[in-house]
Amino acid sequence: MVYRILFVCTGNICRSPTAEGAFRRDVLAAGLQQHIQIDSAGTHGYHIGDAPDARSIAAAAQRNIDIGGLKARRVSEADFDAFDMILAMDHGHLNHLRAMRREAHKAELRLFLDYHADARHRDVPDPYYGESRDFELVLDLVETASQGLLKAIRVKLSQSA
Repeated sequence: MVYRILFVCTGNICRSPTAEGAFRRDVLAAGLQQHIQIDSAGTHGYHIGDAPDARSIAAAAQRNIDIGGLKARRVSEADFDAFDMILAMDHGHLNHLRAMRREAHKAELRLFLDYHADARHRDVPDPYYGESRDFELVLDLVETASQGLLKAIRVKLSQSA
């Protein structure tokens, strides 16, 4: 079984590529790359084809997360069948995805921070207009949620074996 996950933010240049990179690193470390496919996209097409924001790339690199080769894309209707789970970075993204999703689509929609151990955090804040500490906060939240997500997917994979 291959489990497919899509991370979604607004323009696919800060939060969702950071989540994709952090989760990919964790999946590789766990040796599960044969069983989990990962991608990211944006709810809007502001930056299609662009690399992630340079500040996101730099902050991620300091934590051994490589996102420099990623390219922004927009969520498509086909994603709702291509992925098993689509994880929104905040409630606005989740609402946008819910409006796009048709009843027949298979993808489960959730907030990424549903997998974060601290229930006080529900939305990954947008660092785009912020400073370096805002990108660090995104990484703190994303890395913790990534571990929780990996644990949940391990359970799903073991149940399907």
